[in-house]
Amino acid sequence: MPKITTVNPATGKEIRSYELMSEAEAVERVEKCHAAFLNWRELSHEERAPYLTRIAGKLRDNAEELAELMTSEMGKLYRDGLTEVEICALLFEYAAANGPDVLADEERSHGDGSRGVVTYQPVGVIYSIQPWNFPLYQPVRVLAAGLMAGNGCVLKHASLCTGSGLRLRELCIEAGLPEDLFQVILIDHDVSDKLIEHPKVRGVTLTGSDGAGRHVAATAARALKKTVLELGSNDAYLVLEDADIQTAVKYSVMGRIYNNGETCVCAKRFIVTDKVYDAFVEAYVNEMSKIETGDPMDEATQLGPLSSREQFETVRDQVEKSVSKGARILCGGEVSDRAGAYYPATVLADVKPGMPAYDDEIFGPVAAVIRAGDDEDAMRIANDSRYGLGGGIFSRDEDRALELARRYFDTGMVRINSFGAADPNMPFGGVKDSGYGREHGGFGMKEFVNAKAVYLP
Repeated sequence: MPKITTVNPATGKEIRSYELMSEAEAVERVEKCHAAFLNWRELSHEERAPYLTRIAGKLRDNAEELAELMTSEMGKLYRDGLTEVEICALLFEYAAANGPDVLADEERSHGDGSRGVVTYQPVGVIYSIQPWNFPLYQPVRVLAAGLMAGNGCVLKHASLCTGSGLRLRELCIEAGLPEDLFQVILIDHDVSDKLIEHPKVRGVTLTGSDGAGRHVAATAARALKKTVLELGSNDAYLVLEDADIQTAVKYSVMGRIYNNGETCVCAKRFIVTDKVYDAFVEAYVNEMSKIETGDPMDEATQLGPLSSREQFETVRDQVEKSVSKGARILCGGEVSDRAGAYYPATVLADVKPGMPAYDDEIFGPVAAVIRAGDDEDAMRIANDSRYGLGGGIFSRDEDRALELARRYFDTGMVRINSFGAADPNMPFGGVKDSGYGREHGGFGMKEFVNAKAVYLP
């Protein structure tokens, strides 16, 4: 039977091997999940909530172990792993506290004033296909919302963080969750496509590249399954003419190296108006050039390795191709001989359409600086992308920045004079090739439910 072998990207050493499941074994897990769902859906929202609260407690009780596991599997800074565990705990607690109200029946009227009820009922097994960059958070944001809604969940995690997915399931069971309600399956892509078509799978959600999203969405569409897709992005952060340069530089550094630059909503393209271009670039390059790679377990380290040697080669090739087309390296870009998948903090200038740094998502600590004529031109360039997940605006005039974000920025999320990845109380998701559907903020709990209309006389 083929195997998955996890590798520590900081050292290149193997961690553990796991056998892949056969199609029959995977189908059995789906059917067991469905059987558990039939019982779980009988519980009220208030009865489901304590399970989620206990899972949150289990995550916090095991935070150090979980953070170290994530660091060893994909190179995440240990302290960022601790933060990730806490975000996951908050997501479970948010669903537990808010789910009963979000999913409560709604009283309406129909016809000549007769009574109507809209009830949000679970649909069954949700198939969750998740990436490696946030080994706990990615599956949890689906799991917490799905469980509160009354659904079961089958997780296909990225192979390189297999251990994190399996440990999450163990902790859920330790917290009292019915054993079969949350399954983790180790399968290849061919078996995955067959599971999407399985009649017991009622919805599919994926976080990944836009290419993977197209494939999964097409497969699900043929089987008439609803999908929620959170795909890649090359988020633009605008430095407007009235921006505070110190603030812009601070959050632009943070936004590019957070999670080793391997975040869908990392700041990636920095679109700087001509009036402040020189001041911003000088200060930004100065700060980015100080960032050194190091052991992700070391508290002093600012930038760890990329998740794998394959990811390192992808980022290296994207930078080299951008440079071959005219981009200039202002700092970084030179790869050392050290062991591990380390790539330095890098800033590219003279970035133009046709370059990977302009057109695509560079999933690593590489910043693309683009000069804009003025504020209007900056917004035009920001929207000149097939992606639309997140973005940011730096401006002293917050009211104007809010208006630009509300009406003109063609993305699902916008940060003003700040940087952050996600918040349980705010919707998360994008537009265009960054996908569709929303998670967090109560929205995720309604993605996979049957909004059922009941007419009374």
